Parts: sequence; C-alpha cells; structure tokens
Amino acid sequence: MSEFSILHISIVGLLITVLLERLLIPRPELRRPLSCWSLHAGIWCVSLALLYGLTARPLFSGINVVLGWLLIVMVSNAKYHSLREPFVCADFEYFSDAVRFPRLYLPFFGIGKAALLAIGFVIYLWAGLTFEPQVAGGRLDALWLGLAGVILLKLGHRRDVPSFDARADVQRWGLAASLWRYFWAARAPVDPATLASPFDQGNIAASTAPLPDLVSVQSESFFDVRELWSGVKPQVLTEYDRLAEEALARGKLQVAAWGANTVRTEFAYLTGIPGERLGVHRFNPYRVLARKGLPSIASHLRAQGYRTVCIHPFHGSFYGRNKVLPALGFDEFIDVRSFDESQKAGPFIGDCAVADKIRELLQDPTRTQPLFIHAVTMENHGPLHLEQVDAAQLPTWFDQPLLPGMDDLAPYLRHIANADLMLGKLRTTLQEQANETLLCFFGDHVPILPNVYQAVGEPAGDTDYLIWSNRRPFNVTPSPLRVDALASRLLACAAQTRPISGAE
Repeated sequence: MSEFSILHISIVGLLITVLLERLLIPRPELRRPLSCWSLHAGIWCVSLALLYGLTARPLFSGINVVLGWLLIVMVSNAKYHSLREPFVCADFEYFSDAVRFPRLYLPFFGIGKAALLAIGFVIYLWAGLTFEPQVAGGRLDALWLGLAGVILLKLGHRRDVPSFDARADVQRWGLAASLWRYFWAARAPVDPATLASPFDQGNIAASTAPLPDLVSVQSESFFDVRELWSGVKPQVLTEYDRLAEEALARGKLQVAAWGANTVRTEFAYLTGIPGERLGVHRFNPYRVLARKGLPSIASHLRAQGYRTVCIHPFHGSFYGRNKVLPALGFDEFIDVRSFDESQKAGPFIGDCAVADKIRELLQDPTRTQPLFIHAVTMENHGPLHLEQVDAAQLPTWFDQPLLPGMDDLAPYLRHIANADLMLGKLRTTLQEQANETLLCFFGDHVPILPNVYQAVGEPAGDTDYLIWSNRRPFNVTPSPLRVDALASRLLACAAQTRPISGAE
C-alpha cells in the first residue's frame, strides 16, 4: 500500500472511533477541551503505529485497533448497565480476571456475545495475516505515525485533576482522555496525610478493660430486600430481625460500591479511610494502596493482643487478598482451600459453611488470645440470572406472584435466606461463648438485579448493618452510618465508649 493509504486508514479509523464513542452510556460531550481531542487522536495513532510496526499490514492493524476500541465501549456499557459506572483505567486489570474467573464477569457482558466475538476475532486474525501482504517500508511509516501520536499525547497532557466521578469525567472529557488521565493519576505519589486512618496507633489509647472476641461479617450483596418489594415475606430475615432488636447499634449503611467492587467497601471498613480521600485508587484500593500496608482495625487489634483472622471462601489471589490482608494486619487468611465442594450453596461456598468456620475458630481449645475474625462471604455473588429456582419453592420467600422481569429475585432470596440462617448459627455460637463476643454484620453493596429494578424501582444503594453483643442485649433506634465509620463504632461498642474521634 502507498503512504497515502496508511494516511487514509489513520484518518478514517480515527473518525470511526469518534462515532463509536457516541454509543457510550453515558454519552460524552462533543464540545470538550482541545487537549482531550489531542489525547484521543494521540492514543489512536500510537496504538495503530504499534500494531502496524509489528505486522506491516495497515488495513489489518487499523481494523484491529477499531475492534479493540469497540470492545472497550461494549464493556463500558455492560458495566454501566449493571453497576452505574463507566469503564475506568483500573478496569483493564479485569480482562485477565475474566480469563481466570470467567463466571464472575462474562455473563454480565453476555456469554454468547463473548463467544461470537472470540470466534470472529480468531477468524479475522487468520484472514488478515493470510490475505493482506506486508507493505515494504511499512515499519518506517509506523515510526512516523507513532511519533505524531506521541506529539499529540504531549500536547494533550495537562495537569487537570480528574474529579474521579467516572461518569462526569467521561462525559466532559471523553473516554480516551479520561482513561489517560486516570492512568497518570494512578502513578502519582500519594500524600500520606490524605490517608489518615482512625486506626493509626497514635490516635488510639490501648484498652485496659478485658478484651472481648470480635466477629465481623461482610455479607455479599446483603440489604433488607423487603424494602424493595412488598411481595417478599417478612420471615425471610427472621434471625436478622431478632439480632437487630437486641443490637447495640443498627441502621442503614452508606457503602462505597453499587452492585459489585466488594473491595471498596472492604477497604473502607477495615481502614476507616473514606473513598473520597483515595483519588483514583478509590476504584480498586487493593491494587496499590493496601499492598503497601496501612493502619486498620486488624493491625490495631493485633497490637492490643488479638489474633486476627480473615475468612473469604474464594481464591486467595482474587484482588490480591493473599498479599493485601497480611499487609493490613491479619495474622491468618483462610480462603477457599479450607472448604470443600460439599459446603457449596449454589456455585460458591455457602454462608453457613462460613459460620461453621467461625465457630471452629472461636471454640478452638488451644487458643490463648482474644480473636478478631473478619469474614467476607461469597454465596450471594452473582451472576444470579444463571441460577434456576423451582417454582414450587417460591412461596417459601414470596407471598405475591413475581412480576414480569423479576425472575432473578428468586435466587437472590434463596441466598439471603441462607445468610439469615448463618446469623442464627452465629447467634447460637456466640451465646455459648464464656466471654463477651460482639458481632458486626453488614452488606457490602446492593445486588446486581437490573431487570428487577426496572420492574419495581432501584434501591437507594445503602445496605444495612448491626452490632450485637452476646452479653449486653439492647434495643437502639436505628441510625445511619458510613461504612468507613463502622469499625470504629464496633470498637466503641466493645469498649462502651464514644466512637474514635474523626471516624465519622
């Protein structure tokens, strides 16, 4: 092909990426700063130049880069449909996770769609490499194209600080510019002063009182679903209601995520650091920040003589928990390897199996330290639309017929009922303890149920929490709380003092 042809492909391909961006939800504004268009064009030119330099096939390279851009647009729309958040730079890491744990990701994109794309892409790769000849001197053309892209990126690179409201940044800057600026924000040094944790040892006086055992359970996708639709039977959460009536604290919990991204809520609970202080790291605080080690409720309690244990019945490498949790102060991390297939409730390890593991730890006759156990459950993890429920079971959880589009609510209720059974088992276990033990139970985020929400309306996004003692039953008025203040409230209840200063 001639030099004019690669220029043609560069211009036409760039225009196609602009048109594809118009398919995004939310749709970016066309009137945006010139620097943003410079970044968009620069990313296109550099991407095209890299592939052209490797293959010396201009048409093949241009189509591949366009297809890659289309894939990001499609993934972003699928994410927004489920999580109300567009694609951000941190999400690139999930492409490898989708290969390692396909059940957690591909169904939300569409298994059939993913299979067709994969098959079509393989066929296209074979055809492109077979039938388009290499262009003599093409790699020199790629060098000039890449140089032009670098200049455009340099011109577009600004010190503009994103708002880190992903929707707003994509709308005002476009997808390419927001990805670029988030990428560089993730590589900027973090001011430690902005990450001040209430669990910094300098902020907390050591307790002289007897140390109770502490158990916290972060329940996957838990919230009081009875508030979503009147057709849900009140008895679904009998054990939860009993604990709430005796709680030291309870109410609505403002969490750090919607529908997924459990680690955002997990990090906020453990460290007490609000998400708005994290900048770009709010999207995945376990990727960089947490691995460096930060003060947490676990490190604080370990310094006071506790043995600290985290239970998460999934693969320990997921989100790097096997590296993150020791850095946050946990002595032991128990993952899926400590459970077996018989303990599954659906595709994942059941909540009642987690309750049994907590019982085992608390009743270990050889232990000599008070325990802090933090459990992150997995049973109610989606995608729920892959699960089937026998129609004969529906009256167990519903006293009204399901409305059209509400089928996914049935498997959710089945798992919520098991979470309630877990609470009953924990209540029995804790009542058998000779010493005082406190239980903190809360949901990490509302579930992904877009069709259900379309039928009955979306929830506000808050979940529910309670703090209960096996020795001090109490009945309090519900009060709302941020998740980054919850662990401090747990310690305050344990010590019968006010929450740590600055925690709320």
